[in-house]
Amino acid sequence: MRSTKFSRRSLLNSAAAAAAGVAALAPLGRRAKAAAAAGSLNLGVQLYSLRGYKVEEALGHARDLGFKLVEFYPGMYPLDSDAAAIDAMKKKLADLGLTISAHGVNRFTKDAAANRKIFDFAKAAGIRTLGADPDPDSFASLDELVKEFDIRVAIHNHGPTHRYNKAIDVLQAVEKHDPRIGACADLGHYLRSGERPVEVIRLLKGRLYGIHLKDFAEMQDKTKGVILGKGHINVPAVMAALVAADFPADGALSIEYEENPQNPLADIKACEQAAREAIAGL
Repeated sequence: MRSTKFSRRSLLNSAAAAAAGVAALAPLGRRAKAAAAAGSLNLGVQLYSLRGYKVEEALGHARDLGFKLVEFYPGMYPLDSDAAAIDAMKKKLADLGLTISAHGVNRFTKDAAANRKIFDFAKAAGIRTLGADPDPDSFASLDELVKEFDIRVAIHNHGPTHRYNKAIDVLQAVEKHDPRIGACADLGHYLRSGERPVEVIRLLKGRLYGIHLKDFAEMQDKTKGVILGKGHINVPAVMAALVAADFPADGALSIEYEENPQNPLADIKACEQAAREAIAGL
C-alpha cells in the first residue's frame, strides 16, 4: 500500500478552503433565519379602518384588499354576541377565508364577573388576544383569567392624555403580572406621545402581542393621519425591530388607518403595500 504525504502548504490550502466554505455558508444561514423570521410577521387589518361600512361589507373589503387576518373592535363584533351570532360570524369568516387575530379595545375593571364574560366571549369566538384598557384594580382578576383561558391581554395606548401614554407606563403596569398580560402597541399614538416606534418595540420585547401600524404627519398630540411610511414611521426598521423582538406569529400585526372613513380603500391598500414591501425586504 502506497503511503500518502501531505505538505504543510497543502494542509494550509485545505484549511483555507474549509474556512472559506464556512464563511460562505454563514450569510446564507443568516438570510435563511431572517426569511423564517419575516415569515412569522402575518399582516392583518384593524376593522376600525373600515368602520364606514357594515360588517359584511367591511369583511369583504378586507378580503379583497388581500388580508387574511382581521382584528375586530366591539362596534363590529359586540361582546354580548350570543351563541347564534358567534356561529354566524364564524361562518362569515370561514366563507371569506379570514381569521380573527384579536379583538379590542376592551375595558376591564375590578368587576371579576364582567371581566369573565369578555373572556367567555373570546373563547367562544376563537380569539387569542384581547386588546385592552384595564383599570389598575383589574389586574388581580386578569391574572386569574389569562391563566384559566390561556388568552392574552394586550394593553393599548391612546396617546398623550391616556393613562398608558408611554411604553414605560405599560411596562410598569404589567411587570408583576402573568406574562400573558402585555401590550398592543399603537405606533401612531406612540408617535403622538413623542416616542420612537423602534425603541418602543425594543422596550416591550417579551410582552408584545399586538401592533397597530398607524402613521402621523407630526410627532405631537394634534396631527393628521398619513399613509404608512409617509410620516414618522420607518416601516422597514419597524419590521426588523419586530423580528428582533421575536414578535409572535399569532400576534396581531394590524394596519390601522383612521382617515377618510367613507372611502379608505385605496389608502389602506397603500399602507398594506408599504408593510408588505418592508416585510419582503427583510
